[in-house]
Amino acid sequence: MTFEQHAHSFGAAADAYERGRPSYPDAAAQWLAPDPVATAVDVGAGTGKFTRTLLPRAAEVLAVEPDPAMRAQLTVALPDVRVLDGSGESLPLPDASADLVTFAQSWHWVDADAGALEVARVLRPGGVLGLVWNIRDESVPWAAELGERIKRPESRIMSYDGPMVGEPFAQDEYRTFPWVHEQSRSAFLDMIASRSYVIVMEPADRQALLRDVEDLLDSSPATSGPTVRVPYVTHVHRFTRP
Repeated sequence: MTFEQHAHSFGAAADAYERGRPSYPDAAAQWLAPDPVATAVDVGAGTGKFTRTLLPRAAEVLAVEPDPAMRAQLTVALPDVRVLDGSGESLPLPDASADLVTFAQSWHWVDADAGALEVARVLRPGGVLGLVWNIRDESVPWAAELGERIKRPESRIMSYDGPMVGEPFAQDEYRTFPWVHEQSRSAFLDMIASRSYVIVMEPADRQALLRDVEDLLDSSPATSGPTVRVPYVTHVHRFTRP
């Protein structure tokens, strides 16, 4: 399975993605834009999970998403947001038209050099590139065990090791935001099922993985009930355009 096939797999699980993927803490968007800006652009927006947090931070929020099924979900969820077909390397926006461009859980799909040049083209001088990742807090024992059970070689495709960003962006500012996402058991399983390397599994392998995750949930008093409290740390990197 190629990188491109993983990158374009999400539309097949757009419903599960919307039901299961966590949101983001409002504090992350507030840190990227302490004062509301004129125009913010959320790239690789998916179904609009991070797009929602940008609405109070900008007079206009645009969402850019390459997958038509994900765009359809986003349009239903956020009917007042303009949704555009595009990618990090090819943004359908004029030069110097945005104050903030964000990639939440999506920069790892972008060519770091080409994406940086394209974002720099779209940002006004002094504008901000924000890169955001939600990462489960595996200092919590059951979350660490979950990580071990769902780990696959392909999961490295979307792992977080800190971003690589090309010129003209230089040193970033960095902050983390710990938080807890409460979701139903079925939504939690949708979260697992919406990961790219799970989407592209053979059906029998996917079902076996999900059964293994259910067994883990049943094994811990912290997760055996109808609601699962998932600990996250949101990692946010802020780069300023020269």
